[in-house]
Amino acid sequence: MLKFERNPNSFIYRHRRLLFSLFLIIIIPLIVCLIWWLTSPGPTGQNSAPAGKVKRTFMEDINSLDSAASRLQAAIRTKDPAAIQESFKRARLAYKRVEFISAYYSPETTRALNGPNIPEVDDDLRVNEPQGFQVLEEMVFPEVAMDAYPDMLHAADVIRANVNRLRKISETNDLTDSHIFDAMRLEIFRVISMGITGFDSPVAFHSLPEVAAALGSIQKQLGHYTAGNALAVQLDSSFDAAIGYIGKSPDFNSFDRLEFIKVYGNPLSSRLLDAQKALGIPVFTEKRLLSPTARTLTDSGVFNASYFVNFEEQTMTAQRVALGKMLFFNPILSNNSGRTCATCHQPEKAFTDGEPKSFAIGFNGMRISRNAPTLLNASFQAAQFADSRVTFLEDQAGDVIRNPQEMHGSLPDAVAALRKQGDAQKLFQEAYSDGITESNLKNAIASYIRSLSSLDSRLDRHFRGAEDVLTVEEKSGFNLFMGKAKCATCHFFPLFNGTVPPAYLETESEVLGTPATAEGKTVDPDVGKFVLTKREPHRYAFKTPTVRHVALTAPYMHNGVFRTLEEVVDFYDRGGGNGLGFNLENQTLPFDKLNLKDSEKKALVAFMKIL
Repeated sequence: MLKFERNPNSFIYRHRRLLFSLFLIIIIPLIVCLIWWLTSPGPTGQNSAPAGKVKRTFMEDINSLDSAASRLQAAIRTKDPAAIQESFKRARLAYKRVEFISAYYSPETTRALNGPNIPEVDDDLRVNEPQGFQVLEEMVFPEVAMDAYPDMLHAADVIRANVNRLRKISETNDLTDSHIFDAMRLEIFRVISMGITGFDSPVAFHSLPEVAAALGSIQKQLGHYTAGNALAVQLDSSFDAAIGYIGKSPDFNSFDRLEFIKVYGNPLSSRLLDAQKALGIPVFTEKRLLSPTARTLTDSGVFNASYFVNFEEQTMTAQRVALGKMLFFNPILSNNSGRTCATCHQPEKAFTDGEPKSFAIGFNGMRISRNAPTLLNASFQAAQFADSRVTFLEDQAGDVIRNPQEMHGSLPDAVAALRKQGDAQKLFQEAYSDGITESNLKNAIASYIRSLSSLDSRLDRHFRGAEDVLTVEEKSGFNLFMGKAKCATCHFFPLFNGTVPPAYLETESEVLGTPATAEGKTVDPDVGKFVLTKREPHRYAFKTPTVRHVALTAPYMHNGVFRTLEEVVDFYDRGGGNGLGFNLENQTLPFDKLNLKDSEKKALVAFMKIL
């Protein structure tokens, strides 16, 4: 056996302790790091796992968007109108390929990239100027504004900066399978409720190719989960059919949205949910207005009427609804003056009163300042009153009871009076452990109003599979509402109110320029939301109401100025207040004429009446 003698004079022997320490401090950690790098999962699971592949593809698509934005900047510098318009279209197609993940994980940056070209007043009452593709779109279409090149270049620079911001944010975002599938289905809902309506392509009308790009992106990313799986064939067939149907449409106005939703859109969202379950990927069970397990937007029971409550303990129950109904028709809330909630919200008139403006307390010729809105589906709104001054229905009930022109009542007095009534005490005790209180009184009324959800029109039954429930004219009216007439860009499908899809978390207000009288000479002096915020974008702004049950809720608008739906359609067809010559700088309704034919106006009215 070979033997080696120790050499006390050697470097290694003399510094063996130092070398051993260095080995412990440096070499072993390096080996551990190398092993971890080779074997550990990436930020979204194993590097080869579907979520990791989705993340990498998403980052590649962001780089493609950045390149497209760079080419858009270059095209603007050439001052070639055709090149600018083409580059714009290509850039927003690239944006649509990242939208479903971007909007889900980075909503603020996504809004900065493609939000509406309207100033936004935030929660701190700061006015934020719009930015992004829709700002640039209005300079580029229908014709390039030759005198706006500096502004165009600035808008393109801002887009490019926001793309880089999206990249930096996305690099550190962890994607999970459940979130990815949730984002995919929400994008299908976004396509159905906003994409095909022209919501984010209001001037270029390039919506249909953009919808196809969004669907194509989902299909590509879904392939990371279904490759080699039996699900792949059916899903690919569904996506190919939907994209192919879009491609067959000759133009934006001719697209059959009713057919697309029923035959292509709804099956896509349903099959995505089926695929998620088949793959064993958990579906969220969290509370939302739109159920996270909704197969389609038009299924029965997918909207939660108890979502907009301040506290979980305020969720409606059968006992609270029954109690609230009793209170709704009880004059005790108006100090027994004879006035009840039903005075202005009559069930036979879809919980309105048929008056332009409701009569004030006392009926001595005085009227309150605004038209009484329907209470049907009021629970599906994130704000209450025409000026959105309160969030919860409980606060609305308290406001109305105290209002000297409406109920002219007192919550403490009502509570005291109810405590003297044995039947009332029993009902309250059954509904609430602490009996009769102001808070419980308001919640009971709110619970009754929340029970007044009604989403079972002939249109809903059509989407749920009923045959021959719509006439040809009604079908045409739906397609006009969702397309050429631009109604659905404010009255969002399928609630047809201002609650914004696909998250349905906020309710919008709009500036329409409603006239003071039917003659249309001057704008109505009621400045709406401006009274509360004192911010110019909110001057004449009013909450977008529901169009459901609209056949029963005449007269129309916040001041009841229009007696018929035909008058309302004419007002929109002319371009709102600015179409009448009011010159409102902050009007959010497009002021260009819709140029609807008489037959199209008639079809629109016919459709709205079936809701």
